[in-house]
Amino acid sequence: MAKAKVRRRRWPWIVAALVVLAVILFFGLAPGIAERSMNRIAGSGEWTVSPAAQALHDRLVIADLHSDTLLWKRDPEARAERGHVDLPRLQDGNVKLQVFSSVTKSPKGQNYESNGADTDTITMLAIAQLQPPRTWDSLLQRSLWHAERMQRAKGYTLVQTVRDLDALLADRTATGALLSIEGLQNLEGKLGNVDVLFDAGYRMAGLTHFFDNEVAGSMHGLEKGGLTPLGRDVIRRMEAKGMVVDLAHASHKTVAEALKLVTKPVVYSHGGVKATCNTNRNLTDEEIRGIAATGGVVGIGFWDAAVCEPTPQATARAMRHVRDLVGIDHVGLGSDWDGATTVGVDAAHLPAVTQALLDQGFTQAEIEKAMGGNVLRVLRATLPR
Repeated sequence: MAKAKVRRRRWPWIVAALVVLAVILFFGLAPGIAERSMNRIAGSGEWTVSPAAQALHDRLVIADLHSDTLLWKRDPEARAERGHVDLPRLQDGNVKLQVFSSVTKSPKGQNYESNGADTDTITMLAIAQLQPPRTWDSLLQRSLWHAERMQRAKGYTLVQTVRDLDALLADRTATGALLSIEGLQNLEGKLGNVDVLFDAGYRMAGLTHFFDNEVAGSMHGLEKGGLTPLGRDVIRRMEAKGMVVDLAHASHKTVAEALKLVTKPVVYSHGGVKATCNTNRNLTDEEIRGIAATGGVVGIGFWDAAVCEPTPQATARAMRHVRDLVGIDHVGLGSDWDGATTVGVDAAHLPAVTQALLDQGFTQAEIEKAMGGNVLRVLRATLPR
């Protein structure tokens, strides 16, 4: 009888220990497991690069328009064994300026065709990562948290003004970061939150992500409508403050309406073109012409839904189409590194894209523009002085 009582007294402690162990495993391991399952590299990620291509790549000033690294629980300054981007790998790949996006909401069962806004998988990710509780139920606070993380990353030069951009380019050893937003659902329906995000350091914003929001219709939403009255006011406020308008993920109607409204160059930060990869994710030739007419840039991605196969060659073919259609001044990089994507190269192996552009017949001057020069021009035309 005494032994039975002892056993009964032990059970609560055993259960409690198992619960504690489960919590430790969840919060300690789940974020890393989630990222490893979502951010992958096709094959080895190693590509043959000629000495001439490597030498050219080492001379370039490179800017990439989109990565989602801040979504994941790891230090953007420390080399990681997972994902696609961190400071050492950016330095290995000679990336001068990386745009870091704030992703605040992702629908359950996310797909390229049709998504509602009534579910969100990032809430659980925020909790699992032990982010501040204020981020658990506020999309605005998630973006402010992402900005705080980037502000603390002293290994990067944060670019918020043209003066900051000049300082970055003058320092041969510096690596720059520019904060962007993937979908303005984080405005929480309030125009004034554009100012809040600007004050936090954001200098680029996509109107939509995978669902329609209070600002505009998404190409992956249910209605796929155009700009709302709030959306029109948001674009005007962004341009007045010096924020780049990003049309990635926007519905075809939103793209058309935005192009009529903007007065400064816009970007399509990450995606592809229907001419080389006919998926719902990609731009028509008419839309490419419209973006070019603003002086803007189309950022070509590195993953399969953007270019149909995750290889540098497929990325280069899409970049060539944009060049041939509207001119080299409107071609850029939009990797979508760390965006729950499988890509052909991570940041460290970016010379493979320079090699692929050479193989596609791009001249050195064209490669200089496509790999970063065009993005820098748009930033000079848009950012505050």
